[in-house]
Amino acid sequence: MKRFVTDVTNLQEGLHPENLALWYAKIISEAKDMAPPWLADKIKVKQDPILKMKFNLDISKRAVRYFMIAVDNNLGSMPNSTKMYFLKVQETLSGEMDKSLV
Repeated sequence: MKRFVTDVTNLQEGLHPENLALWYAKIISEAKDMAPPWLADKIKVKQDPILKMKFNLDISKRAVRYFMIAVDNNLGSMPNSTKMYFLKVQETLSGEMDKSLV
């Protein structure tokens, strides 16, 4: 029973807005480091001040691949719930990129 409580607590903590903001900051920082200097300022994320779980990703189409690589590099060290969140972000971003190609 104790393991179950620990697992549920870890899942809940992985989706706290502060935790997500921390991971976004880390991923954005790594993506900017990988991107060429002229593209680094085109990678931004902003947390909504009222809806703390809402993040607005402002990223150039040319910079998306650096963001995706940074997410992939960090998935292994994320809690499971945070990992699932960022996998969904990647899926949504890929879908938006596919729409723009059509």
